[in-house]
Amino acid sequence: MPRAQAAGDAPVEVGRDQNLTTRLWERAGSASSKEILRYHADGSWRGMAWQELGDRVRRVAGGLIASGIKPGDRVALMSGTRLEWTVADLATLSAGAVTVPIYGTSSPKKCAWILSNSGATVAFAEGADHEKTLDEARDQAPDLQEIFVLDDGGLDALSELGGEEQRSEVLERSKSLSMDDLATVAYTSGTTGDPKGCMLTHGNILWTVRQTEVALEQMFGPEESTLLFLPLAHMFTRLIQFGCLEMDVRLGYARSLDQLPEDLQSFRPTFLLAVPRVFEKLFDSARREAQGPKRKIFDAAVRTAQEWSGADQPGLLTELKRTAADKLVYAKLRAAIGDRVHYCLSGGAPLSPHLAHFFHAAQITILQGYGLTETSAPATVDTPDGVRFGTVGRPLPGVEIAIADDGEILIRGANVFQGYYGNEQATQEALTEDGWFLTGDLGELDDEGCLTVTGRKKDLIVTAGGKNVVPSALEERIKSHRLVSQAVVVGDDRPFVGALITLQAEALQAFADERGLSGSRSELAKHQAVGDQVQKAVDHANEAVSRAESVREFVILERDFTEDRDELTPTMKPRRSVIAEHFAEEIEHIYQR
Repeated sequence: MPRAQAAGDAPVEVGRDQNLTTRLWERAGSASSKEILRYHADGSWRGMAWQELGDRVRRVAGGLIASGIKPGDRVALMSGTRLEWTVADLATLSAGAVTVPIYGTSSPKKCAWILSNSGATVAFAEGADHEKTLDEARDQAPDLQEIFVLDDGGLDALSELGGEEQRSEVLERSKSLSMDDLATVAYTSGTTGDPKGCMLTHGNILWTVRQTEVALEQMFGPEESTLLFLPLAHMFTRLIQFGCLEMDVRLGYARSLDQLPEDLQSFRPTFLLAVPRVFEKLFDSARREAQGPKRKIFDAAVRTAQEWSGADQPGLLTELKRTAADKLVYAKLRAAIGDRVHYCLSGGAPLSPHLAHFFHAAQITILQGYGLTETSAPATVDTPDGVRFGTVGRPLPGVEIAIADDGEILIRGANVFQGYYGNEQATQEALTEDGWFLTGDLGELDDEGCLTVTGRKKDLIVTAGGKNVVPSALEERIKSHRLVSQAVVVGDDRPFVGALITLQAEALQAFADERGLSGSRSELAKHQAVGDQVQKAVDHANEAVSRAESVREFVILERDFTEDRDELTPTMKPRRSVIAEHFAEEIEHIYQR
């Protein structure tokens, strides 16, 4: 028996004959002229109404059918987040096929594995670089035939392949799809080993969308909108894509991360989907702009946010301080993201408490959630009227959460995947006979059924003295310092706990300018003043753990971890084994002092 268990409310039922394209064809066939999608073209925002979207999807799906795609065939999609991603995804599903997302940053080796394992026969590539990557993978992916390049008019070329016969067949195939049909094989980002392909049905995803709609109904009204900028290859982002289409919420596509600030202010979304790293950058940017006397005002606003947001009933003095801070600091943050955002969804990693309090005081409530690709993304989520800071919320309707005797989080519900594609052994290891998915994460449930994630089982460090250490508890507190980019705790079979720490380039330069320091990044990393600041970050982390679990020594690295070197996953999680290999000398230095 689990040592703790919680369940969401009764779920919303979904008809067995529905699928992820049902709403598309209903609305495309109606008289609605609402622009459901917005994208940038020729220097301005353009809109796409339901009818136009339906026509575009039908033509592309007809082309897929004409190219030989049969129901159940896999179609790879390697691209950044853009309008064409959604069109290609919907067209693949409408042809009865299965979408296989590939992160745009994936290497030829990783692409070869995904293409080979999934047996994808057709692929969409965003541009020439992605096409080249897929071409390099062909030798190990014998099933792959044609690649359609989005930047080169690939969707139009595909549309021209099909005629009226194939376009009529699209509607027949779409209507014949049921909740049990496979919709996607979504590969985990994989911090160790080859990624595994999670088989998710139309029912898995659509059911999860409907339960999310119930939990977050305040966010998904007919006048609401969001701007996507995270990778659509990530199941979290893709679920929001389907959620917006299901709930008739306007969906926009940012041009790039570099142009995101400009796009936020011109699009003016009402809610955002982001990861903690984005909130950290927004906070750090606001802090960097507060130079001279403004820094004291900013720091006071941070303290006020903690005081106001952390109180059940803030007193009059606290309310007055928050009002003053709003005029001087918080309002500028709201303006930077379009001045209409009231809620943000955060997932993928823990959110530092100071960020949650700061944004909440600025009237932007960050709702944290927890889930995995294997659970169609969210399994738990904060609700707008039930935020519990420090947790990732309660189970969605119809979802059960349990904590095993060893602390592992278990999940059961209609959101749980069907298994790993072509990997029966891994499937049996992940799913119990009675339907529980073993997440590999460690966590705790409080008396109200709210979940707190404490770390990963496989990341657990056991020191030479036999002390069990959860790295994430230390790493997140170290990373809350403005100078720190990444922190990786080490110490398995070692006499004490150490840490590898990297610095944020912009914050480091701003720190150097404030103190009149000069030198290259590597030179600044060795400066005593920088070391003292990082020591403060480590001391802050150590306050939360026992002496045996505390970081005794650390090394400041001269560069950050990168995805190109395979040190980070596409979702920015550190690959510990790779980092340990690349920085073996630095780790040895920690234990030779």
